[in-house]
Amino acid sequence: MGGEVGAPAGAPGRVQRLGLVFEDERRGCYASGDTVAGHVLLEAAEPLAVRALRLEAQGRATAAWGPSAGSAAGPAPASEVEYLNVRLSLQEPPDGHGTLLLQPGKHEFPFSFQLPSEPLVTSFTGKYGAIQYCVRAVLERPAAPAQSVRRELQIISHVDVNTPALLSPVLKTQEKMVGCWFFTSGPVSLSAKIERKGYCNGEAIPIYAEIENCSSRLIVPKAAIFQTQTYLASGRTKTVRHMVANVRGNHIASGSTDTWNGKTLKIPPVPPSILDCCIIRVDYSLAVYIHIPGAKKLMLELPLVIGTIPYNGLDSRNSNMASHFLMDMSWLALALPEQPEAPPNYADVVSEEEFSRHPPAGPEEDACCPMLACIQEFRFQPPPLYSEVDPHPAGIEDSQPGPSVF
Repeated sequence: MGGEVGAPAGAPGRVQRLGLVFEDERRGCYASGDTVAGHVLLEAAEPLAVRALRLEAQGRATAAWGPSAGSAAGPAPASEVEYLNVRLSLQEPPDGHGTLLLQPGKHEFPFSFQLPSEPLVTSFTGKYGAIQYCVRAVLERPAAPAQSVRRELQIISHVDVNTPALLSPVLKTQEKMVGCWFFTSGPVSLSAKIERKGYCNGEAIPIYAEIENCSSRLIVPKAAIFQTQTYLASGRTKTVRHMVANVRGNHIASGSTDTWNGKTLKIPPVPPSILDCCIIRVDYSLAVYIHIPGAKKLMLELPLVIGTIPYNGLDSRNSNMASHFLMDMSWLALALPEQPEAPPNYADVVSEEEFSRHPPAGPEEDACCPMLACIQEFRFQPPPLYSEVDPHPAGIEDSQPGPSVF
């Protein structure tokens, strides 16, 4: 719905309606370089003198908080960074001075402007600051206070999880000795891995972990996604950290091990990572940790980036290797038949005429040249009959005892 305001009855040159409507009201977010278009609605009950009707688009990041309890009095830390400042004149007198008279009734004033091409930081609202964008229509009239209507503009800075840095796996290992002083009960070791660093909302993260419990206590493995908000103002820093999703594993008894072979943890709807603002930062991490009764937990934190452009399932390096492998192995499909074929018939290979021209060697030739005679005798003899059953199976020969080597 478009934003609109009205004027109280009896106001000079009464304005019945002042509204701001975007061209595509169903559009949720805008990004750098996009065009924002719409129109301002103005409905007057009587002739209306207008000094100016303008459109303003503003965007800034702000971080601020009050002084800590018990601290010396001083100005509260505050910082501000501007990202967007656009001003358009929608209606004004031809010479820029005086007033313009609008007749009673409904009037529409279209507008259109392009967002800067340089990256804009994603909209965000946190405990100690916010990154906000808005579009505002301002109506100025003589002898009357200015009226305005404001609409929030949602901006998103796209983070593509298909970049090489976010496709690389993350692996960490740690070991902890349980107990204190001389009363140690043994170590607990933990290794955790995720296949890539970048994920998007709604994705399930497969977690691979190995846990070894050499202590005397019953331990419980867990995993959680943490969001960390960092605010910087006047050289001071505030940090807010909270859990957004978690999953629990099975108990592991003393002397036992457990393996997570892709245990999933789904990412809930959360803002994407904000890494390009100098005063507000939003980071995520996947923590795999072991709850150890009577001892400090053993924790591994794997860096995580929540993006906006989902994983397309194609790793350029892996896809190139796969295509190269398929290309090299394609000849196998042509060379190897699905079913073995019998050897060709002897008659198809050696004709009767050729066999008659080279008869088998006689006894006299055998005496002169036994080796040549043997070759000639078997030169055109048909091969043994084809059979899929091995007449001399290797298993029978192998079962017979062989000569001793000792």
